[in-house]
Amino acid sequence: MTDMAALRAEQLRRAAEVIRYDELPAEPPAFIAGADVGFEQEGAVTRAAIAILRYPSLELVEYQVARIAPVMPYIPGFLSFREYPALLAAWGQLRQKPGLIFVDGHGVSHPRRLGVASHFGLLVDVPTIGVAKKRLCGKFAPLDAAVGALAPLEDKGEQLGWVWRSKARCNPLFISTGHRVGADSALAWVQRCMAGYRLPEPTRWADAIASRRPVFQRWLQQHPEVSP
Repeated sequence: MTDMAALRAEQLRRAAEVIRYDELPAEPPAFIAGADVGFEQEGAVTRAAIAILRYPSLELVEYQVARIAPVMPYIPGFLSFREYPALLAAWGQLRQKPGLIFVDGHGVSHPRRLGVASHFGLLVDVPTIGVAKKRLCGKFAPLDAAVGALAPLEDKGEQLGWVWRSKARCNPLFISTGHRVGADSALAWVQRCMAGYRLPEPTRWADAIASRRPVFQRWLQQHPEVSP
């Protein structure tokens, strides 16, 4: 049986360890990662995909996928405990470690300020940004329809991140500090890594790899020398 009190206490303890300001190297990272977690076989398998992109070209140069048995059932608000073990497994397989990670999920924009981007970022101690597709908590002013529309995401008197419309006729992204990256820098890095799609390239590629989308299938055909 899951000890909810212990999980909640661990969340609060780890959330207090998250560094919400920039601890990025002076030089831009040579490699940026995108990470995506999903579940297969009706939740019987946790799947994590990590894409490694060269910066600033945003060229995919490596990918790894890890599949493991879930360590706990799905519990709203505690998803990071279910997701991070697979991320760590994929991380351990990487040949090229990145200087910055984009995670498809929330960072501090979480009721107890520990979404998967913050949890994973703490564990690997690498600057990390949360790029989520849906709001988990907090409020924001309505965005207009224009590309680039922006509003702060706020909860209980503090700003948790930014809500940003990255593409016309698409729902906005929720961008937040994961670990060692401030909110403004997180937004700026996401904006630097756009290529005309709703998602920034690191998490777009991680999603494509995880779901074996046509863009990834074509990439595999063009790069037979690259294997996970």
